[in-house]
Amino acid sequence: MTTTAVPSPALVPGALVRDETAPARGPWSAVIAAGDVLTIVDLDGNQAVDTLIYDAVDAEVRYSAAATVSAQRNIFLTAGSVLRSDDGDPLMTLVADEVGNHDTVGGACSRESNTLRYGHHTAHQHACVENFLVEGAKWGLGKRDLVSNINFFMNVPVDADGTLGIVDGLSAPGKRLALRAERDVLVLVSNCPQINNPCNGFDPTPVRMIVTSPEGGAP
Repeated sequence: MTTTAVPSPALVPGALVRDETAPARGPWSAVIAAGDVLTIVDLDGNQAVDTLIYDAVDAEVRYSAAATVSAQRNIFLTAGSVLRSDDGDPLMTLVADEVGNHDTVGGACSRESNTLRYGHHTAHQHACVENFLVEGAKWGLGKRDLVSNINFFMNVPVDADGTLGIVDGLSAPGKRLALRAERDVLVLVSNCPQINNPCNGFDPTPVRMIVTSPEGGAP
């Protein structure tokens, strides 16, 4: 693939590898080569981006919320957070962040959880688990491969008694974060379709996915 200079809002300078839009309510996925950087741009603001990360070759090596939270002693992610596998191995590092707080505990919405939380009239609504299953199938992944995910741009405060809530986001139009791949990884995204709580401002919107190669990429 021929790379070009980056005429895009990538947070880390480099040659452009890909520049795509994850549609409102839809999935997105890509293999990110070791050393390359994925910038996620919250185009319209207040859009949750549910994310799973796998080793590009061995999908049994995958993002672990427990290992990540334990290693950094913080349930929230921001610049400097290392996203780790069950064995504690780094998968990606959050190298830049214009929001400062991203969720690790809220999980992914599903048709089942929607009906439990919001009523059976929501049973027909598409949800993040369905996005993960549809997109993951392209890479040979199934339901058993789904684990606790990251919710970038999602605001889930936790009270002292452990109570958590989903409230208005901290992001704004054009806010960005950047993830550097520490090995070749598969990134699986559900651009959250939830309309029953304020995680997307009740109006799901697209996000921009930009991959850059600091070393210039493949010739």
